[in-house]
Amino acid sequence: MEEETLTMSLPGNANANANANVGQKVVQYENFINEVLKRDLQKVLEQRDLVYEKISQYLQLKNTIQSLQEAGSQQLKTDVDLGCNFYVQAEVEDSSRIFVAVGYGFFVEMNHDEALRFIEKKTSQLTAFTEQLTKDSAKIKANIRMVLEGLRELQGLTDLPDSRRRDIF
Repeated sequence: MEEETLTMSLPGNANANANANVGQKVVQYENFINEVLKRDLQKVLEQRDLVYEKISQYLQLKNTIQSLQEAGSQQLKTDVDLGCNFYVQAEVEDSSRIFVAVGYGFFVEMNHDEALRFIEKKTSQLTAFTEQLTKDSAKIKANIRMVLEGLRELQGLTDLPDSRRRDIF
């Protein structure tokens, strides 16, 4: 007895509609990746870079305060940036108290020990925030990878070899 195999085929018009539908889905997913996920990833990475910059400024202030403490002198001569890289020499009569930027445009007058304690707390807080931003960026990268895998599956493409894969950003 001859084996019969039944194959189900769509009429030509329905098959073309299915391909067009897949094409629309592919375009939608690509737009989602480019307009939403990559933009979100860029924002998170830029925000993290700004926080790293703040941490750097606080650590620079910490080093300056420690240098002042080691020197033991109350009087200080320094260059002050007036803007647009125009500097003037300034002389500080009493450097035992300084103004520290605490956020939102506010400055608080502190002595050296208070400033060092504040800087320690602020940098640990900012470091925790950068860790959270790093986790957020990893989640967004994972979502991009997942959508790309879905696109490959939708288009019937085979998996890329590991040697050809690269990081998204």
